[in-house]
Amino acid sequence: MKFRKHRSRHLRYVLIAVYIIFLSGLFFIAGCYPVEQKPTKTVEVQVQEAGPVETEPAKVQQPKTEPPLVSLPTHEPPIAEPNQIEPNIIEPNVVEPNIVEIQEVEPNAIEPNEIKRAVEVSFHDKCADIFENFVDKDGMVDYQELKNEKTKLIELLDEFDEFDPKIYKSWPEEEKIAFWLNAYNIKLLDIIIDNYPIESYRILRVFWPATSIRHIPPRSRIGTTKGEEYKFIVMDKEFNLLEIGRRFFRKEFDEPRIFLAISQASLSGPPLCNEPYYGHRLNEQLDKQVKKFLSNQRAFKIDREEKKVYLSALFEPSWYGKEFINKYRTNEQFEEHPPAIRAVLNFITEYVSAQDALFLSTKTYSIKFIGYDWKLNDKQ
Repeated sequence: MKFRKHRSRHLRYVLIAVYIIFLSGLFFIAGCYPVEQKPTKTVEVQVQEAGPVETEPAKVQQPKTEPPLVSLPTHEPPIAEPNQIEPNIIEPNVVEPNIVEIQEVEPNAIEPNEIKRAVEVSFHDKCADIFENFVDKDGMVDYQELKNEKTKLIELLDEFDEFDPKIYKSWPEEEKIAFWLNAYNIKLLDIIIDNYPIESYRILRVFWPATSIRHIPPRSRIGTTKGEEYKFIVMDKEFNLLEIGRRFFRKEFDEPRIFLAISQASLSGPPLCNEPYYGHRLNEQLDKQVKKFLSNQRAFKIDREEKKVYLSALFEPSWYGKEFINKYRTNEQFEEHPPAIRAVLNFITEYVSAQDALFLSTKTYSIKFIGYDWKLNDKQ
């Protein structure tokens, strides 16, 4: 009896042990083969979708959630898509340099005008050596030194002879005026040099000082008319000073300030400018010349006590006075004077002091012309 109880107890322990071993076996099997084994099937599907598998086209067409794959042919890999986008990204970078190049080329359109101006200035510059080295700031000329450099004058006159008339015709009016002013003044210097030192007859010194340019042949002519006998070539055509004054300064150009810029080679004449005239500076240079001339007592002065206004003989109607009528004639001032004098007074009021201009405009006075001094403007 006691043995049975002991046996049954041992059998119970054995069953419990077997049950534990069975459960342990189940847990072991579950650990080696987990239930989450199903996702491996989805991985296989993704690989099949991503790869170009020709044997299963239906599976490739199924993923409707991926529009880029639908737009591409089934036989082309998705890598081709970036190649189609790349040109669109590069295009702006290709266009931009072309735009910059066009902007850089545009200023070249100004080059012809710059070249033209350079030609104008360079020709006038050829006269600079004569005016700057032999004429002082007061317009006095070192004729003796200039005579020693006669070849410079000859070479410069040759430049006027050989100058291309087609280039001259393309110039604006200011450049043309500068051209003829320089030509006129250079030729007058040449005339004086050819007759320097001035030779005078004793009997004529009774009437004219020894240094008067009236002794220069032809003695029957004075002033600009004397220049009619001295010819020179400009642009392959023959001219003289009288013809230049009549054809260009009086007729072609309506600019009376010119007559105060051409030299008379005399003390009462306008001071010779010690630089060439330039078209782009012409207005400034002419104004400077006028002020310089009118500051000379031989050209303009007022006697307030005697109520007299003295003007240079150059302003006489028979000389240059009439040349001021077109630009400076008015009907409001100086009506008591003839047209030429009225025009000259209107012109002068723009260049003299405010006090002198007020006197000319409000006072009653008489006009007197100053006797002309023909002595040579010789620095010596």
